[in-house]
Amino acid sequence: MKNLNLDTFVAAYDPTRPLAEASTIPSAWYTDPAFAEYERRAVFHATWQQVARADQLAEPGSFVTADVAGEPIVVVRGNDRVLRAFFNVCRHHAAAVVDQPCGSLKALKCPYHGWTYGLNGELKGVPEFDGVLNFNRADHGLVPVRVETWESFVFVCLNDAAPSLTDHLGRMAPRVAPLNLSSLRFVARKTYDLACNWKVFVDNYLDGGYHVPHIHKGLGSVLSYQEYRIACEDRYCLQSSPITAEGGEGETASVRGGAMAYYFWLHPNFMLNWYAGYMDTNLVLPLGVDRCRVIFDFYFESGGDDEHRRSIAVADRIQDEDIAICESVQRGLHSRAYDVGRLCVRREGGEHLFHRLLHADLTRRARGG
Repeated sequence: MKNLNLDTFVAAYDPTRPLAEASTIPSAWYTDPAFAEYERRAVFHATWQQVARADQLAEPGSFVTADVAGEPIVVVRGNDRVLRAFFNVCRHHAAAVVDQPCGSLKALKCPYHGWTYGLNGELKGVPEFDGVLNFNRADHGLVPVRVETWESFVFVCLNDAAPSLTDHLGRMAPRVAPLNLSSLRFVARKTYDLACNWKVFVDNYLDGGYHVPHIHKGLGSVLSYQEYRIACEDRYCLQSSPITAEGGEGETASVRGGAMAYYFWLHPNFMLNWYAGYMDTNLVLPLGVDRCRVIFDFYFESGGDDEHRRSIAVADRIQDEDIAICESVQRGLHSRAYDVGRLCVRREGGEHLFHRLLHADLTRRARGG
């Protein structure tokens, strides 16, 4: 299958099959470098991507830079308090205008030749450009990118024709609203690099707890596996479970409390994991056909440093368990013994939704949408 053209790759998956008859997307979708490049543009250049926290961009002059599937982006709060995003590419010779991950500045000044842009993206300063003919500064401002906020998060979209972030979120937004995310404050970030395709990590997340009793003994001891529920709508999946911390593994039970656990996934690569007084978000970024990066941001309502460290340590252990199984899956996807697998009706509705949304993104690009 490695030598087939991209149209044939996409056609190899049938999104019309109901869950009870469905198979996974083909192994080549996880292993072929040409497909990964096509997917980068069809999926990540066409959907809303989380790039920052809202608290990082609260004051005029505050900025965050990001890489969105190979495109350098800068998001900045203007002096008029309007939030804007631009391609972080100087219009002179293409250097990164802002070369720091975050901070505060009064203007966007390229370090290469000193071209300077206002916080609104307008070209303001052009050193030693006397004598250049037919040059209009107004035509050489930074190229804008769509930017919107939701809850505590800032998203950008590289596709001007894509639906708004509100439409992309759909019914996920009102499902999240009662959790009162604004009561949580950011505490820490951890980054993990995995030797697997980004979709392997998402599949693992969306298997409806199917792997929890086998891979996550500690987490499984505080979740009610039989009462674990999966709800899929629009472009999101919500997995939820009652918490049964009594009798659970000690370290996990001490930091994963409350009545319920909620696990939200937003297509294609953003996750939000909520327990009473605690949340972590996961952003999954492709680094290559066999590599991805997962960024965890940790939020707490209260508690001291020791409680935060213990809670993050539990998340770190769970992630190590997921890394091991995801990398095992990636190795297996390269085997000639495997192409597609069937889905568990009780558990894997989220994976089925993910694969159908991927197919829709890929076919939309094939049609020029």
